[in-house]
Amino acid sequence: MRDKCGGAANLRTPTLKIKRCPECGREIEVFSTDMEIKCGKCGFVIYNEIESCIQWCKYARECVGDELYKKLKKT
Repeated sequence: MRDKCGGAANLRTPTLKIKRCPECGREIEVFSTDMEIKCGKCGFVIYNEIESCIQWCKYARECVGDELYKKLKKT
């Protein structure tokens, strides 16, 4: 079942979103595994709204791997 987990699909295979910097309007590439990204033009920090099973699933570490688990668990 863990190899079919839909909740972690965007974490194991990151997706890309383009957001606009609210400060200067520049397009910023944000991957689904990025916690925050800094605008290359003005330096404004944009936060990603990551909602994942990392916070509650007991299999999360096995599912996404130790490195990504630690990165996302910090929040």
